Amino acid sequence: MTSLALASTGAAQAAGVAHLETMVQDRVASRIFAKDSTLWGADAQDESAIRLGWVEAPEVSIALIAEIAELRAAFVAEGINHFVLCGMGGSSLAPEVITATAGVELTVLDSTEPGQVRAAISDRLATTVIVVSSKSGSTLETDSQRRIFEQAFTGAGIDAKSRIVIVTDPGSPLDISAREGGYRKVFNADPNVGGRYSGLTAFGLVPSGLAGVDVAALLDSAAEAAEFLREDDPDNIGLRLGAALGGTSPLRDKIVIVDEGSGIHGFPDWAEQLIAESTGKLGKGVLPVVAGPDSPEVSSGAHDVLTVRLVAEATDVELRENEIAISGDLGAQMMVWEFATAVAGRLLGINPFDQPDVEAAKKAARGLLDSTPAPTNALFTDGAIEVRSASLDASWLDGATTVAQAITALAGTLPSNGYLSVQVYLDRLANAPLAEIRDELVRVTARPVTFGWGPRFLHSTGQFHKGGPGVGVFLQVTGTATTDLAIPERPFTFGELIAAQAAGDAQVLADHQRPVLRLHLQDIDAGVEQLKIVVAALAGNHTDA
Repeated sequence: MTSLALASTGAAQAAGVAHLETMVQDRVASRIFAKDSTLWGADAQDESAIRLGWVEAPEVSIALIAEIAELRAAFVAEGINHFVLCGMGGSSLAPEVITATAGVELTVLDSTEPGQVRAAISDRLATTVIVVSSKSGSTLETDSQRRIFEQAFTGAGIDAKSRIVIVTDPGSPLDISAREGGYRKVFNADPNVGGRYSGLTAFGLVPSGLAGVDVAALLDSAAEAAEFLREDDPDNIGLRLGAALGGTSPLRDKIVIVDEGSGIHGFPDWAEQLIAESTGKLGKGVLPVVAGPDSPEVSSGAHDVLTVRLVAEATDVELRENEIAISGDLGAQMMVWEFATAVAGRLLGINPFDQPDVEAAKKAARGLLDSTPAPTNALFTDGAIEVRSASLDASWLDGATTVAQAITALAGTLPSNGYLSVQVYLDRLANAPLAEIRDELVRVTARPVTFGWGPRFLHSTGQFHKGGPGVGVFLQVTGTATTDLAIPERPFTFGELIAAQAAGDAQVLADHQRPVLRLHLQDIDAGVEQLKIVVAALAGNHTDA
């Protein structure tokens, strides 16, 4: 087992000196584990009172272990060995990390992109079971994914309901309809746990356990960490990490998270949604930036950047100034980061358990689906890429006539404490190499850059972009799918749904006075290659300069 340890320097270390004594005196750690809803102020108390179930998840979730194992054994006996998770945000990111770290296969379908959906329903359908995870039971993406799989099973002569497992809150619309409909199994999660804190509940454990992960060991690791985290002690790693995330002075609000051989695969993506959705509101928050060990932000020395390095043993790492190194097993790390995020919320003066701005993009997308407005004309077309702006006032484009000029103009709107968010509404599996432009765009802008796949980021970092500090600028990439895919019993297709989600989110960002450059790839393959070439050239020019 990897030892749970943390080391820090510079502003991160100073934040501990500034806040730890007070937090220990105020008994913040023990009060969190006592589920004291008053810790985040009067305005947050009602929400906090129904969102602190995660502190006891390692113990409460033990009851699930035998039930999951029994169902897995039944599936294996029936020759079913391919598990697909249909979920969004916290419902998908935790199982993705858990299974990847364990080296167990789980297909995660967290998209409405027609090609990605088609690939999922075309892969080993005869031996597939799907886990449909939705806390509210009304998530549009998840409902659409369930519908298309149910149609595919039935079309292949398979009893669809025998291949569908549901994870949802008790009493949700999905809970009621699934039990009435006779689906194979319905698991209820703790309703007093928010989606992004739900990795150690049924949402994280059911798909992971069915796929073959030893979830008992995961819970043991988390429970061991919880024993340390509940202590009102200045050496409490969760208090120290929380102080660094939310208590630097002046606030270093860009948290660059780097995996350097921690053995936990994909953990920065999970931490990104946890921190961004929890802290980004009321014009406040800290922005997690998922980066690589050699990414420009790590060595930039920027005034507003704090680097967190996920390592095998934190006590063996030589740190630069203003860095944190943290090590520990996956279950322990999940508990630590959930706890630290709650602590950071207290220091920032926000409610870490609500997400008031997430719903805005959903409503905008639904409005576009219902009204089907006429498409707007592109400002101009350059090769395979149409260039658009989300706002009526595109004066910031400054007469750009090429994609390169448009990206340069967008970068020119960045404030000295700003960031660029790249939001790509394409098949994230087929187009994974496009993520390589992130580091190059850091060189172009000389500022931190985040990279998110739509629509999944809407359920996580989308909260920060709208509710956090208004210093972001946005590059949205969409594309015209070669073939669309109908959604059973819905008046719109997957292609229309993802287009509405992109357009709706861009409009909400524009309404918040955020600059949004929209690049639409008329031919996805050609457009991706063109965009990579353009960004590489811009980065090269910047380096030469």
